[in-house]
Amino acid sequence: MVMNDFHRIKRLPPYVFEQVNRIKAVARNNGADIIDLGMGNPDLPAPRHVIEKMVETVGKSRTDRYSASKGLPGLRRAQAAYYDRRFGVKLNPDTQVVATLGSKEGFANMAQAITAPGDVVLVPNPSYPIHAFGFLMAGGVIRSVPAEPNTEMFRALERAVMHSIPKPIALVTCYPANPTAYVADLDFYKDLVAFARKHELILLSDLAYAEVYFDDTKPPPSVLQVQGAMDVTVEFTSMSKTFSMAGWRMGFAVGNERLLAALARVKSYLDYGAYTPIQVAATAALNGPEDCIHEMRDTYKKRRDALVDSFGKAGWDFPAPEASMFAWVQIPEPYRALGSLEFSKLLVEKADVAVAPGIGFGEHGDDYVRIALVENEQRIRQAARNIRRFFEGAEQTLHNVVTLDTHR
Repeated sequence: MVMNDFHRIKRLPPYVFEQVNRIKAVARNNGADIIDLGMGNPDLPAPRHVIEKMVETVGKSRTDRYSASKGLPGLRRAQAAYYDRRFGVKLNPDTQVVATLGSKEGFANMAQAITAPGDVVLVPNPSYPIHAFGFLMAGGVIRSVPAEPNTEMFRALERAVMHSIPKPIALVTCYPANPTAYVADLDFYKDLVAFARKHELILLSDLAYAEVYFDDTKPPPSVLQVQGAMDVTVEFTSMSKTFSMAGWRMGFAVGNERLLAALARVKSYLDYGAYTPIQVAATAALNGPEDCIHEMRDTYKKRRDALVDSFGKAGWDFPAPEASMFAWVQIPEPYRALGSLEFSKLLVEKADVAVAPGIGFGEHGDDYVRIALVENEQRIRQAARNIRRFFEGAEQTLHNVVTLDTHR
């Protein structure tokens, strides 16, 4: 029996990022210096005080035992305090906060908790893969809607509710968005909550990039700030980007008590929670000084500006993203027919630059690539120089082919 014989595996498409990773590995083995702007894997260190708390806690009495699946009480209190401070949202840490092993695990287990075979879930396209595949693995059916938070999205939502059989059970949102970097304001969320309540939809909000924004006058809101949102919503956040703790695997689900009880029930069968010293260190992060967050934000803003400036000079213009650690960039017209996967492979092979192919986030992303701000400004500018040389060489190759054909 091969792997693809298994029912749930058959429901998953090939992991396109792996194809780029294979080419990247071959190039590196051959000595190439690949500038990797593909995976959204923070290169910044976790804050010093958080690491010190972790080290201080390791080896203490009882810390090596099974931990609390839904999170230590102090950690859940710290997350509730963060929501109060940042969004003005009051949460009961005992019933409205569940610690997760990153927001990805939280999404996947929420899908397991609420999905029956054949249930329809509305998911933006393009979107972060777990938003769709978590439900596919749970036996659900995905109906795609546009990712941009505007009137076109609401028209598509209306059509989806009207024509889907059975009626959709849930709607996923993600703002600031991965991969598109779209941002949503409170007025959009008010309309979204009203729509969800009207059609009895569960609203699942991914707010992993809440603190990665570049205009201090426009911090991204939480959907839970909207009156009535708590009746229908669970929101997922993460320590991965805010505190550069991606490998620590610590996130949260907050919101509706009934939905969180279902999530906690599923998790209780699957895990014993994160390692206790990680939970203690995460508590220190949430309760501690915020200069590390401002420094993180400033670093990504400088990288964003370097990316937009240097790639523009290389002949690849795109607007500056307002938030997230990504730029969602349309493939230059001469290469668009290749599709995002082949174009991404070409960039590795010809420019020593790795990006994420847009097709990996849904078929509506195939004209785009996602570029992550995970290298320093010098490396970003080097990537732009490499790409400029590739563009110039490719233009000459195309010109030579056209000239040859003309003289035949």
